Amino acid sequence: MRIGCPKEIKTHEYRVGLTPESAAELVGRGHEVIVEHDAGAGIGAEDAAYEAVGARIADVETVFAEAEIVVKVKEPQAVERKRLRAGQTLYTYLHLAPDLDQTEDLLASGATCIAYETVTAPGGGLPLLRPMSQVAGRMSVQAGAHALEKAQGGRGVLLGGVPGVLPGRVVVIGGGVVGRNAAAMAVGLGADVTVLDRSHDVLEDLDAQFGGRVKTLYSTATNLRQEVCAADLVIGAVLIPGAAAPKLVKREMLGDMQPGAVIVDVAIDQGGCFETSRATTHTDPTYIEEGIVHYCVANMPGGVARTSTYALNNATLPHLLRLADRGVKDALAADPHLLAGLNVAAGKLACPPVGEAQNRDSLTPEQALDLI
Repeated sequence: MRIGCPKEIKTHEYRVGLTPESAAELVGRGHEVIVEHDAGAGIGAEDAAYEAVGARIADVETVFAEAEIVVKVKEPQAVERKRLRAGQTLYTYLHLAPDLDQTEDLLASGATCIAYETVTAPGGGLPLLRPMSQVAGRMSVQAGAHALEKAQGGRGVLLGGVPGVLPGRVVVIGGGVVGRNAAAMAVGLGADVTVLDRSHDVLEDLDAQFGGRVKTLYSTATNLRQEVCAADLVIGAVLIPGAAAPKLVKREMLGDMQPGAVIVDVAIDQGGCFETSRATTHTDPTYIEEGIVHYCVANMPGGVARTSTYALNNATLPHLLRLADRGVKDALAADPHLLAGLNVAAGKLACPPVGEAQNRDSLTPEQALDLI
């Protein structure tokens, strides 16, 4: 099978869908790999590294025209969506729920689209989203700490404090993968950390993991408001697989927050969990709304592209090998967890949570499988 890997073109996106090592695995199994010129430059992987393992370097038009499976990192941009065609498979992050234009274009393309973020695991969880959630969770504290500096518009608070001065207060909304990693980084900096969640099991696990160094609190409307309004840094780490993120922090709450406090919305790919969130980029990552600094970069892991790319490839490569070895339809049919990643097939939406978010008819992935 021919596997194509184009260069990412989203603003300040330096990750790449295939590392040279991943390309070598595919070539070793008899597949043809076509990589766009300079696709790996952002992680220090030159064209020669791909050629050395048997991949072919080509221009972007050739990659899309010849590939049977297109492997990316971020959702295809408008110009890329126009290059997709019926019978082709796209394997990447999609985050369709808040993105009507992308959904329309992918449906019109006729391509089969498999979203990393809805592939499941036998033991539960989202294994292809997990590594980027780990990166984003850790980066959220790093980014938030910087945004708290006075020169950045923040309160001028050092999260770890110093002897004689209390540490900054960090509130993490959601105790999943993002939340746990954010908490770990915040604890490491010496901050006063509280995590809110609605699962008793999650709260118990957090308490056991951090040995009392993190406060845990059941997330009611009253508790959420109280903690958010007292925080220096609030990290939104809420995820409903495939669906739009719930707007948990309303605009009117911002007026009761401490001026110069910082919001980092890690859920922005799914529309964000703060009512005042709007997507930003690494070029211009923050804005101030109601006196509160908002950091809402939609591709946070792209800022540490090398770490992120290798972590992502570790997770995505096994499924890609099965798609290439068995053929897309057979691979999906043989693995219900991979099938859960099917979001679009032959002009039909195959992800009910996206359909609900967009008020659009949707098939289940099982129903859509017959269309491939």
